[in-house]
Order: sequence, then structure tokens, then C-alpha cells
Amino acid sequence: MNDMILQIDLPALLIATMAAIICSLCGAFLVLRRQALMSDALSHVVLPGIVTGYLVSGTIAALPMLLGALGACLLAVSLMALIRRVRIIESGAIMGIVFTTLFALGVLLLEQKVGGRVHLDAHHALYGALELTYWPGIFTPDMWQTMPADMPLLFFVMLAVTMLVLVFYKELKLATFDPLLAQGQGLRPAWVSAGLLALSAVGCVAAFQAVGSILVIALFICPAACARLLTSSLAGYLCCSASCAILMAVIGYGLAATAPLWLGIPAALSAAGMIAVTGGVMVALAACYTSRT
Repeated sequence: MNDMILQIDLPALLIATMAAIICSLCGAFLVLRRQALMSDALSHVVLPGIVTGYLVSGTIAALPMLLGALGACLLAVSLMALIRRVRIIESGAIMGIVFTTLFALGVLLLEQKVGGRVHLDAHHALYGALELTYWPGIFTPDMWQTMPADMPLLFFVMLAVTMLVLVFYKELKLATFDPLLAQGQGLRPAWVSAGLLALSAVGCVAAFQAVGSILVIALFICPAACARLLTSSLAGYLCCSASCAILMAVIGYGLAATAPLWLGIPAALSAAGMIAVTGGVMVALAACYTSRT
């Protein structure tokens, strides 16, 4: 039992926690900028990019997958900008058109047996593969050779996102709350917005294969929504968003493994689904707390 916890549950929790920190920090600014649905779009458009990266390179290495997904994100942003020129169509509808079309294209590619060769299928694209995480050599001399493939990428992306948010904290704050003041001080809010979207795209790509599209969306929005209800300062808001995301991942994963046993059901629940549900419950509790104070 202890070996199972160390080899399966602990690595899955680490991956879920790192994905939670990445998505919550990027999502915090998207929620403040009223661009929360952009996380939904990004989490869908990365799928055809990942598959295309494999088709072009013939390998499942992280770099071609990342480049393919970033290319898909750039394509989506370009298509939205092009369609937006037709002023009759509302911006939310434009996002819906683009991301559903590209996601459907990715699913079609997977249906043609591409997904079997890149260890990804439509089910994993939606729900992730946290339950399949396995680290047989953890706490052994060859632990680095047996580490799950998603873990190093998530770790470095988590460090990069955290450092970039800290380094460009002032620029992100000005461009989010007062773009005109930011422009008057020599900043370019459009560049800051583009950088934030690019960073969000990288975070989305890093988390997508491990936790799936549904959980990526939940991790982008739910922790930020909780933090928005509980705090008023930007620094506290970012810390609270990351903390809520970690709680969401730990509690949700724990409930997915243990709740069925309490009910006498032998099979565990979907980890990604339970974490997303936990995020929704946390937002509801935060809203209740805020309404009472």
C-alpha cells in the first residue's frame, strides 16, 4: 500500500499541484482582465497543435509538441483577429467558433489513429491521465531515469511562470488596471497582453496532456475566482489564487481516491473531474463567505 501511494498517488499529486500553480497564476490576470474565456479557447486549440507537432517531427519530445501547440495558439489568435474585423459578430461568439473548430480538428486527427502513436486520445484530451501517472523508481538511485515524462516540463514551466510574474509584476499590474497610465509611462499594454497570452499558452500546453482540457479550464478560472472573492490587493490575490489551486488539487485528488470507498464503490472516480468539481465547490463557499461578511 505504501509503495502504491509513493509510486502512483504522490507523483500524480505533484503533477496536479504544479499544473495548478501554473494555471492559477496565469488565470489570475486573465480573470482580472475579463479574458477568462481565453483559457477555455487555449485549452482546446492546443490539441491540434500537439498532434501536428508529432506529425511534423515524428517524435513525442516536449519541444516539437510545445512548438506545435504554440503555433496553434497563434493561429487561433490570428483567426479571431481576422473574424473580429466583421463587426457584426460578437467577440465571445468568435472565440467559440475558433476554438471549437480547432478542437474538433484535433479530435479528428486523433480518431485517425494518430492519438495511439502519441499516447493521447480523445478521452485523455478531455480528462487527462493523472490516474496513469507512475514513478516506479521514486526514492531510488535511478529515480531521475524513471521520472514521469510530464514532470520535468511542468516543473520548469512552473518556475518560469512564477519568475516572470515576479519580474514583470509592475508591468502586469499597470497594464491590467490602467492601460492608459502604463502607456504614459512608456509601457506597451498590447505587448504585455500578448506576452500574458503567450505565457498562458505555454502553461496550458504544459498542463494539457497530464490533466486534460476540462481541468486546465477549471484551474485557470476557479482559483482566481475564489481569490477575487476573498482578497482586494493584487499580491494577496496572486498568493490566494495559487493557494486555492493547490488546495483544489490536493483535496480533489484525495476525494477521487477515497470518496468511492466511503460509499462502498470499489472503483475510484476521475481525478481531473473531482478536482474540477472541488474548484466549483470552493468558489461557491467563497461566495457564501463573502455574502455574509
